[in-house]
Amino acid sequence: MNAAEACQFDPDRLARLPAAILADVEAARIDGAEVLVARGGRIVLHQAIGYAHRESERRMDIGDVFMSMSVSKQFTNMAVLQCVERGDLAIDTPVAAVIPEFAEHGKSGITIGHLITHTSGLPPVIVGDKSLNAADIGSVTAALSRATPLCPPGERFMYSPVLAHGLLAEIVRRLDRHDRRFARILADDVFEPLGMTDTVLGIPAEVRPRYVPVVVRDRTPGLFPPGVLESSDRLKPDSEMPGGGCVTTASDVFRFAECWRQKGRGPGGSLLAPALVRFALEDRTGKLPNSLYAHAVERGWGDVPSHMSYGFWLRGTGVHPAPFGHLASPGTFGGLGAGSHAFWVDPVSDVTFVLLSAGLLEDSASIERFRRLSDLVHCALEG
Repeated sequence: MNAAEACQFDPDRLARLPAAILADVEAARIDGAEVLVARGGRIVLHQAIGYAHRESERRMDIGDVFMSMSVSKQFTNMAVLQCVERGDLAIDTPVAAVIPEFAEHGKSGITIGHLITHTSGLPPVIVGDKSLNAADIGSVTAALSRATPLCPPGERFMYSPVLAHGLLAEIVRRLDRHDRRFARILADDVFEPLGMTDTVLGIPAEVRPRYVPVVVRDRTPGLFPPGVLESSDRLKPDSEMPGGGCVTTASDVFRFAECWRQKGRGPGGSLLAPALVRFALEDRTGKLPNSLYAHAVERGWGDVPSHMSYGFWLRGTGVHPAPFGHLASPGTFGGLGAGSHAFWVDPVSDVTFVLLSAGLLEDSASIERFRRLSDLVHCALEG
């Protein structure tokens, strides 16, 4: 760490972060991780730690490719917001205005904003529909069009693991003037302008040598069955699962986060208007209980506030399980992957954090891990 960087972080305190990750690896709680910390856009720590695949003793390398899990939701949200900027829709546009068949069973009041914030009232999962293919946005759209809401829109926060963002992707696709597949829209309008050269929807054959297999290390019963998470490895190059099916790297997630830290600016210019960025980062679900962690009551969590914006999870206020750290400012925003990944930007301290990990934890344990690691970063700040 050079002199300019040392005035931003206490080097001894910052060194506790990779040491804590290594301790988790040595205790076999996780297999490995790639971690990146920056302040004001300048990277001060970037390390690969442990294993990409423990059983084969393959070490983690900087530039390894990870299944994004739900971090891909933030990529999809950005594509939706680009439609808003072009005037193709608004946050309060009814879904049925773009997908008429969706209006069945009293769903005409569900809006784009409800889908993004997981407050649509739609069932988070659909069991027993053998025609549903979660990696095909047309199939997801048809299934949700047939579905009956569980409650009125806006009443409850019910996290949708993949379905809501499949429907959002279909909305973007139907509005596209060039009739592109959603994977192509993401590539053209989000990934390529940001220089995210290793991020793509689906798993192309050429990334397989660098791909980090999805292995659930902590088999404690939790939100998602281990077999469901590990099945992500079977996604094909043409699979489209916008809620959890991109491959990416830590450097690419950093580039995405930096665009938002810089109020919508990428390397080649603006991808989103600053006014829309501000709008997209406001808390829209407040203290609505987050159903995602209802299973963690045995850990003594109680009701956890959802704190979701039109693009990201937010830190919010209060003392509760907070993956971006108890010490983060309330407006800290970011994304999470099931038992595996987290990134955040604290607009007050101007810090960006990315951690992608191998060897998944049960989700509530992973949230507690990210809280602990994030607070090590906040504590290392000098002023």
